[in-house]
Amino acid sequence: MSDVIEAAVAALNERIEDGIDGSVKFVIEDEGSIVVDAAGAHAGDDEADVTLTADLDTFRAMMEGDLNPTAAFMSGKLTIDGDMGMAMKLGAAFA
Repeated sequence: MSDVIEAAVAALNERIEDGIDGSVKFVIEDEGSIVVDAAGAHAGDDEADVTLTADLDTFRAMMEGDLNPTAAFMSGKLTIDGDMGMAMKLGAAFA
């Protein structure tokens, strides 16, 4: 597992303490992917209700609060495939 994925898993687990109802996969281009579900965040490439894909700079900016996920999506820096409602539930994790 890359250092980026490991750090992102730790950060997401701090923000999403009780997991979520459903599943979300974050694909960080050229780094790997993270799945967030009822058990919390973990590295993996499992099937999910929604998949969010971004490059490392975009993901980092969202995690640091410098880029709103909605703005990233509207500008094409973040792509969403699947259940848009599930993606919206994670907005608080990036606040």
